[in-house]
Amino acid sequence: MDQIIASGTPYDLGQALGRKGAKAIADASFATPQFRALEQWIGSDRLKGLEAAARRHFPDHVREIEGIADGAGQPFEKIFLWNCRGDLRDLVRSDEDACTSLMIPAEAGRPAILAHNEDGDAALAGQGFLAHFEPDQGTAFAAYCYPGMLPGHAFGWNAVGIVQTINNIRPHDLTVGIPRHVITRAVLSAESMDEVLDLLKRTDRASGFHHNLADGSGRMVSVEAPASGYAAIEVAAPHAHANHLIRPDLAGIAQTISDSSRERQKRAEEMLAAGERDPLTILFDRTKADNPILCRAEREASDSYTLATFSCSFEAGGMQWGIYHGPEREPVLRGGLDRAA
Repeated sequence: MDQIIASGTPYDLGQALGRKGAKAIADASFATPQFRALEQWIGSDRLKGLEAAARRHFPDHVREIEGIADGAGQPFEKIFLWNCRGDLRDLVRSDEDACTSLMIPAEAGRPAILAHNEDGDAALAGQGFLAHFEPDQGTAFAAYCYPGMLPGHAFGWNAVGIVQTINNIRPHDLTVGIPRHVITRAVLSAESMDEVLDLLKRTDRASGFHHNLADGSGRMVSVEAPASGYAAIEVAAPHAHANHLIRPDLAGIAQTISDSSRERQKRAEEMLAAGERDPLTILFDRTKADNPILCRAEREASDSYTLATFSCSFEAGGMQWGIYHGPEREPVLRGGLDRAA
């Protein structure tokens, strides 16, 4: 997996991402069924409303998107649209199921673990990369990046120890507000877990995600944050999450639940209940042939493909992480974050 280092202003960070992903943006991202379905919204009042909200509340992150567009040689509106795909999800067809996450608190002799399968369009296999960001102002961070998109909506961590992985959800409460990918990017700039939770409690979001969050102490919080609600739990027992709302507090919100999401959720919970604590054993599981946890676009090319698997552990000295291409157990990248950093 490729890595890059980007530093400077928000525009500089974005421009580095755009340059790195330029070919993949044109050849892969913009060739996906998801993007082709979204193109109808170019020039629409709805897209303009999403842009206005993003510029009003997070202008630096919009500046990053402008940098991506210029670095990739693409129109800003197309790049911004790609970063709003989840905010238009109930208005266009998408077959992506996207992601499984595990949160396993510390037990005697074993550190706390946060692990995640990042699933996306099969056309994007091999196109993602790890970027290390050193902004002129604010917190340094690292994230797995999709071509043409802001960092934050897959998995990443920052220099103060905030770690985030994201699961797609499909509630039917989308509105015009701050795009959800802008919110996930903002999380990576946060200085504390409390600051992150305040971001996710905002009532002016266009849509939302499920956020798996941890900090340098090993504290883990699971947050479901659709546009019209917020439910957070402090994770005190092994926990799995796929791609649908599961909190009783949000049961009144209509949503789409795919067969894949339902089956992956069930299988991961079964394995945890049986005592399995190795995250890779769970995330690489393919017991259910039609809807395995490790996805390989089983039914058709538009189905999900596990692009990368991320696992991190929280020990006395800090956080240790590895990125894998399942089912191989040797990481393609590994590293750590000193708690004192």
